[in-house]
Formats: sequence, C-alpha cells, structure tokens
Amino acid sequence: MSPILSIENLSIHFYTPKGVRKAVDRVSLELNKKEVVGVAGESGSGKSTLALGIMRLIAPPGEIVDGKIFYHGDDILRYSESEFNSKIRWKKIAMIFQGSLNGFTPVFKIGEQIEEVLEVHEYKGDFKERVKELLKMVELDPSVADRYPHELSGGMKQRAFIAMALALNPEILICDEPTTALDVITQAKIINLLKTLKKDLGLSIIFITHDMALLSEISDKLYIMYAGGIMESGNSLDIYKNPKHPYTQLLMEAIADINKDYIKGIPGFMPDLANLPSGCRFSDRCPYAMDICRRKEPELKKIEGDRNVACWLY
Repeated sequence: MSPILSIENLSIHFYTPKGVRKAVDRVSLELNKKEVVGVAGESGSGKSTLALGIMRLIAPPGEIVDGKIFYHGDDILRYSESEFNSKIRWKKIAMIFQGSLNGFTPVFKIGEQIEEVLEVHEYKGDFKERVKELLKMVELDPSVADRYPHELSGGMKQRAFIAMALALNPEILICDEPTTALDVITQAKIINLLKTLKKDLGLSIIFITHDMALLSEISDKLYIMYAGGIMESGNSLDIYKNPKHPYTQLLMEAIADINKDYIKGIPGFMPDLANLPSGCRFSDRCPYAMDICRRKEPELKKIEGDRNVACWLY
C-alpha cells in the first residue's frame, strides 16, 4: 500500500545571530491511509517544526531548505503558496495547533469562527448547518455555536477546535500536543474522540507529543525524534515492548507508572541545534557511547522488519 503522505529528507533551518539552527534535519516519515503515526521526543526535538513544515507555515527566520513532501505521490513543496492554500491546506491536510485551547478569538462566538473558515475557503453548503454537523461530530451540543470561548471548559474548547479543523473534510489531521493542559480524564475523552473520528471519517492522523504513555493508546507507528533527527521508527507495539535506541529506552523508563517509586529522568541536556556534535547527536547523554559515536553520525538503518534505528550499537 502506497503512503498517502511521504516525507523524504526534510530539513528546516532557522537563521539566528548564533548560527544556523537545524530544527529538522533530514527527516523522513510515511503515513498510510487510516493510520495513526506518533511522533515523540523531548521539548525542542523538532516535532512541532516538522508539523508546521508539512503545513508550509514556516516563517522567517525559518526556511525549508531541502527535502520533499509527497501527498498521493505529488510533491506539494513544489506548489506555489496560493496553489497550496487553495488545494491542500485545510482541505486535504489540517492541523490542531499546540496551544489551541487559546486559539479562539475571545470576542467572537464559536460558531462565527468556524463559519469564517468555511467562508474563507468558499464552502458551497449552508454554513450554520455545517457548523451544527461539525459540533455534533465532536460530541458537542449545537448550542455551543452561540457561546463565547470563555464559556467553554478546556475539553469543550479542544473539541470545538477539532471541529474547526475538520470543517473542510481533510484526509489528514495533524495533532500537535492536542491534550496539553487537560486533566487525565479529559485527555482520555479526546483520545477516544480521535479514535472515533479516525474510524468514522477514515482519517489519517499524525499525533505529536512528548507523552509516550499517551501514544501507546492511539498510534500504529512511531517515530522518535531527538535534536531535529529521527532516532528510531517502527511499529508502536514493537517499540514499546523492545525499544532499541538508547534514547528510546530512556524515554520509556521516564514514563510514569504506579508501580515505580519515582520517575527516572534523562541526564544532561539536548545539544545546541546551531552546534550539533560531529558524531551521534545523542552521544553526550548516551550511557553506551563509544569512540565512533563521537566521531561519526550513524545513519537511520533497517535492523529488522520495519524497525529503523540510528545507532552504532546496531
């Protein structure tokens, strides 16, 4: 089965007074139809920048410097901005942004803001009926359309934002930390909602988070990012049962568990993206680092099945 979205060697750089920061460095990723791909890693690993790159929302001083993004085999990075906006953005690929709980304008009603999306993208149907349909889809009462953002709970606002992202029936939904700042009960409800939408609408989802436990509930395939690069990828269940890369292993050990006396953190800090190590970017924090790890960067290579690992141990 051919992937509906295929990213090949995508690199996104930010030009700063301290140098060129390689926020996304030669990242490749595939998303199949009706699949949930999880992208995990610490804050600052490049997850959100990757998502914004797919949506072509990288603004100066940032720039997509290399790579290709294929949607159904068509390289959408070759589209002009107007062509991408009219054909792809929101219509085929939509995104729930990090911090979307604060994404609504406080002085306009929820329904008005969803209607604006329909108007800007020249939706042909009845705006108010579509808003009611969308709110029901995310398990909200249609009366929410007449309420202001401050009148909604965090979970209700997140559902409303999901409704807005689905307004134009996209095939792919990118979720960037969609449960941040929500309590665990509400988190579970949002995850169950996304599962239902995936099934009912045939959605393909890229789910971005630093919460490994959360990804175990929803993802089919997993990509582990660190300092802009992919450290490991493969079937989610396989990675959870037997993580290969030392960084993935440490992330798993950091998951909160009722049976643990304490949460084990990862020692050290992520390297400066403007001054990455000459070898493996994780070598300064890796408990298994060898001399070659500090001299030469390992390539992401297949070691078994669909498991790929960038580590000299393999």
